[in-house]
Formats: sequence, structure tokens, C-alpha cells
Amino acid sequence: MKIRVEDCVFVQVDVQERLFPFISNKEELEKNLITLVKGLKLHEVPFIINEQYKKGIGETIPSLRELVDDYPHFEKTTFSCCGNADGLAAIKATGKKFVILAGIETHVCVLQTALDLLEEGLQPVLVTDCVNSRKASDKDMAIQRLIQAGVIPTTYESLLFELTVNAKHPQFKEVSKLVK
Repeated sequence: MKIRVEDCVFVQVDVQERLFPFISNKEELEKNLITLVKGLKLHEVPFIINEQYKKGIGETIPSLRELVDDYPHFEKTTFSCCGNADGLAAIKATGKKFVILAGIETHVCVLQTALDLLEEGLQPVLVTDCVNSRKASDKDMAIQRLIQAGVIPTTYESLLFELTVNAKHPQFKEVSKLVK
């Protein structure tokens, strides 16, 4: 099943200041997330930003916040982004079939969001190098479970080129620069 740019919405899950310092391999994750966000912006994919209990966990990390501030933000207390009625309504209102997921923690909020999206009849696309947890084993197990449940796994580079389709695409050179 091919992922087409016109069929996608991006949902960022809980990449927040007070949780991020404890995430495994956080420097690489931050770099990957920034590349993914910039690439999806080039393709004009709609964004929905989720933040778990901001009073306790804080805002989206600064390096991402500056890139996503203009998009709809939803605060939640449920682990799944779909547990917030307004957030789920925003995802559905896009009319998009594929929901690109990235964020933290893979085995809690990302996992529950993806499973709920499947139940809602949407197709989650998990950007595996743009998710993580405090423990690598939790991330790995969550990815295995999600693939078995029917979530599409990919990497940010693979996804960005899949959305670009062709070397003659107007964004090809910019996407190529981002992933180098």
C-alpha cells in the first residue's frame, strides 16, 4: 500500500521538555524528528501536535516547538491522542487515510494512539526512527506489537522519498538536502 502525500496527516506525540531528557538516544531522535518535520512541511502535510499534561511534563521541546508552533495543539491526559475528543476530531476532520506518527514514548502514548487509530478505521504509519522510549527494549517490543496489529513501519528518509515520488518533484532537491 503506497503512502501518498495527499492522503496524510502528521501526528506528533508528546515530545516534551520534562520527559525528553530521559529518552534513550535522545540526540539522534531529536535530529531525526527535526528532519521529518521539515520534510513533511515541504510537502505541506497537515500537522496535529499533542502534549501530555503540560503542567507536569512541559511544552514541546524548543527545537521542535519553533517548527510546529503554528499548527493545532491538543493537550491530553489520556495516553492515546485519540482519548482527547477534540484531538481525535481534528485528525478525522483532515479526511486523511494515513496518520504519520512520531514521538514518545513508543510503548505508551504512541502505541495506544496507533491502536486507537486502527480501531477508528485509519492507517497509522509509524516512523520507527522518530519514536523512542526510556528503555530501548520497550521501544522494540512496542514496534513489534504495532506491526503485528497492522501499523505500517517506515523510516523518515524512506517516507520522505515515498511522498516525493520522483526526482523531478519540485521538493526533491530540498528533501535530498535534508536527509544528507
